[in-house]
Amino acid sequence: MLQRLAEDRARLAELDSQILDLERALSVLRSQRSVVKERLDVYKYPVLTLPNEVIAEIFVHFIPEYPACPPLRGSQSPILLTHICRLWREIAHATPKLWRAVSLSSRNPFSLDPNWLSRAGCFPLAIRMSETDPFTVNDSSLVSAFFSHRARCEYLELRLGYRILYLRDIEGDFPLLTHLDLELDEEPDDKIEFSSVPMLRCAVLDGFAAHWIVLPWSQLTTLALHAISFESCAPILEKVTNLSECSLDLYINNENYIANPHAMLPHLKSLKANGDGRMNTFLDSFTLPLLSKLDVCEKLLDPDPISSLTAFISRSECKLQHLRISCMNSDSANSYSTAFPSIQEVTVETDDVYEHSQLLHLLSV
Repeated sequence: MLQRLAEDRARLAELDSQILDLERALSVLRSQRSVVKERLDVYKYPVLTLPNEVIAEIFVHFIPEYPACPPLRGSQSPILLTHICRLWREIAHATPKLWRAVSLSSRNPFSLDPNWLSRAGCFPLAIRMSETDPFTVNDSSLVSAFFSHRARCEYLELRLGYRILYLRDIEGDFPLLTHLDLELDEEPDDKIEFSSVPMLRCAVLDGFAAHWIVLPWSQLTTLALHAISFESCAPILEKVTNLSECSLDLYINNENYIANPHAMLPHLKSLKANGDGRMNTFLDSFTLPLLSKLDVCEKLLDPDPISSLTAFISRSECKLQHLRISCMNSDSANSYSTAFPSIQEVTVETDDVYEHSQLLHLLSV
């Protein structure tokens, strides 16, 4: 018994000695830590020495270039910049250019920050709305977020899908709107008028939108129509007298359609036309005295493409500089260059090459 007590006393003394050694070592480490911390406290990270204005400009280059819309979350979203530190959050919130473009979608898993567009201050806005889910329950919040800022909307892209009923709510004044991209999946009940759009210059419309939307057509300088019959777009082409660029993606439901030969577009410089079928009199629809670039599929020039082009150029008295033909095969490539030696650049591509080049172009945009 006495021996065991003696052993415990010896062990206790040994432990006390070890604790004292550790405390001395800990004291040394704490002293060294204090020295290192003092050095860190006086060190300034280079990025934090930049003026706020420079940091803000870097932030602007972090997101997609306007008018492209950044994602609501994740990479290239301005929200990501607010999660780094307090200073960056304050700078991001105070940088209007970060918040001037937004994409609203019924299928987006993230809700829109209600202050997103408000942070853009007085800057014009780019807004994209995509309504594709017929069972969405939060549509009203998406539309409300848009409406409160419509007066500053400069670029507007609408993919309304099943929610065409919102067109009636969107109808009205857009004093800064320059670009309208509208696609519908079905016909609305009545015409929708965008009457007060004094700055509108570019419109991208599908067949339904082109038929049911009323625009000040003579203002437009750029027009793209897709998924539309030529019978439907011909009346519009007669109204857009100030166009400089036009793109048509047609479906052909009557290859014997007799086109109106008096669609005079005195300012048009570039025409691109593609179709899913043959058409006998496509170029007979146009007189284009300033046309310098023509990109057309050969099926729209049937039955005699060379004669059709020759008659068109003669009637328009245009000085065509760039001609691009997409055709079923390359056998006729030399015939175009021979027939039109005065055209600076003649390109003939088969349909598969043409479609591949178009795909590469879309992927690069």
